[in-house]
Amino acid sequence: MCGIAGLYLKRDDVTADRLNRVAQTLNHRGPDGQGLFAERRVGLVHTRLSIIDLKQGGQPLYCGDDKLVLVANGEIYNYIELRQQLSARGHTFATHSDCETILAAYREYGEAFLNHLEGMFAFALYDRQKEQLLLARDRLGIKPLFFKGDENGLYFGSELKALLRLSDEPAQVDERGLVQFLQNNFSSARTTLLQGVERVMPGEAVVIGQQGVEKRWRYWTPNHVQPDGQPFDEAAEVFDGLMDEVVQTHLRTDVPFGLFLSGGVDSAVLLAMLSRHVDGPIKTYSVGFPNSSVTNELNAAAVMAKQFNTDHTVLALGPQALLQALPHAIWAADELMGDYANLPVSLLAQRAAQDLKVVFSGEGGDEVFAGYARYRAPALKRWLKQLRYPGSGGFRMSKTFKTPWQKKLYGDSLLEAADAWSEPFISAWQDLPSEMPPMSRMQAVDMQTWLADDLLVKADRMLMAWGVEGRVPFLDHRIVEFGLALPAELKVEGKTGKVFLRRWAERYLPKDHLWSRKRGFTVPVGDWLSGALLDELALVLPQQPGIQQWFRVDGVNQLIARQRLKGDMVQPLWRLWQFAIWHRIFIEGRGEMPAAQCDPIDFLRC
Repeated sequence: MCGIAGLYLKRDDVTADRLNRVAQTLNHRGPDGQGLFAERRVGLVHTRLSIIDLKQGGQPLYCGDDKLVLVANGEIYNYIELRQQLSARGHTFATHSDCETILAAYREYGEAFLNHLEGMFAFALYDRQKEQLLLARDRLGIKPLFFKGDENGLYFGSELKALLRLSDEPAQVDERGLVQFLQNNFSSARTTLLQGVERVMPGEAVVIGQQGVEKRWRYWTPNHVQPDGQPFDEAAEVFDGLMDEVVQTHLRTDVPFGLFLSGGVDSAVLLAMLSRHVDGPIKTYSVGFPNSSVTNELNAAAVMAKQFNTDHTVLALGPQALLQALPHAIWAADELMGDYANLPVSLLAQRAAQDLKVVFSGEGGDEVFAGYARYRAPALKRWLKQLRYPGSGGFRMSKTFKTPWQKKLYGDSLLEAADAWSEPFISAWQDLPSEMPPMSRMQAVDMQTWLADDLLVKADRMLMAWGVEGRVPFLDHRIVEFGLALPAELKVEGKTGKVFLRRWAERYLPKDHLWSRKRGFTVPVGDWLSGALLDELALVLPQQPGIQQWFRVDGVNQLIARQRLKGDMVQPLWRLWQFAIWHRIFIEGRGEMPAAQCDPIDFLRC
């Protein structure tokens, strides 16, 4: 698990100083070492978090004749099996690194090599003979990768911060990305918050040459998944073997690991599966918010920890510690996102980093097995939404800022881009086969938008900010394809979702835990945006350069007044506050890291 970055210039040669600067920017993703490659107009950067082959696994990695150069972030979980296959075909290896198999697979299979890789990854492979740079990202987008082109060349990196250091152009806000964040909680698809910067999509490869992007294609999407009508008993036996195999490969690590244990189903399932293969207590970590207005899941997590005899650590967070983590969490997230859970996850990762380098978590369980209430929305409701938003399937067509508030708040540029909020969801819906079952289609839309661009941003950035690798077994592409193919009756039953996973897990976990009502992971933000803190925010927020450039100050004051009176503008106000902090870090500054704990009001006063 690492940070990667690089550039392919059109004219000038790459300098080591430039590469060293960006390496320092990504040091948090790879505190155990760094490696550079520079050859005329191509430069590659790697910062290493040592997980497998601690002694020899440094990067860049080279093939035997040095014609291929690789920097990679992530894990190739099937590297042992792949290495055996490639060795039988005459390939030799200089290290025991899982990522070295990427090079041999490329030499053996050409562009089809991506289909042979199982894991979470983002990498850059430079073919010195062809003078081509290939960027690729794993099927579900677990690992991040961005790139930007300008008149001088093309730049890529694991995080936006790296591109700020590589490109000489000043950073500017992309109004479409900002609208998506305001309305959806995150920007999505190719669009980011920075003009000219786009994501390599999940399951996508991009070939770059001397003049820029030469070719790009998706080597995996959910489109090909076919419904499987097998009954529960047959499906359960298939899944039992598949889940066991996936967990075993995810356990391949040369460093200590643990598990983030919530009070829900997904992390409990992972704990049960991990316990089948681990001798001795597993380290588990839970977070809660005593004396707040939100549901506390610490008791449910403690029951699971006791049943499986884990080495359990509880982080009970008060409002001050949470709120003062906000500037650092926004810096770490890189892509502006409104998820409240960034704060406790960041603090939990900071605590776990004292003990280990790898943490398992349950991201993806709700998308893969249909756990969300939105999958159970009545067909009539979705049909009415479809009439209002043609081509959307009526799915995910709800926005945070309703039209009257848009008119009060948005500046002219945002008003012109106001309809951009729905584009990622409509595009994802339209890209899926019309014959795909509606339930599977909704799940697939979520996987390509909400999961990739919100939940997995949290899972990657909040952990990597503290040098911790997150592993998400539910997002092995084989598990994903299995879940999508299940018949609707094994996904949803009345008001209960995730039916198959709950029924299957009864062989390992107590029924009362599995069938309890889904509560979700919430943070007491509503408790904060009132009283004295709201008064302080009212003085500071309208004065911020980002707010003044993109919003109408009178509208911002009206929003604050409404929150003071009714208390029903928590999400909109929280997003404006986050944007002001993000703008301070990434637009007014150059992505410099704030202190781990600092007052978010004082941060804006600086």
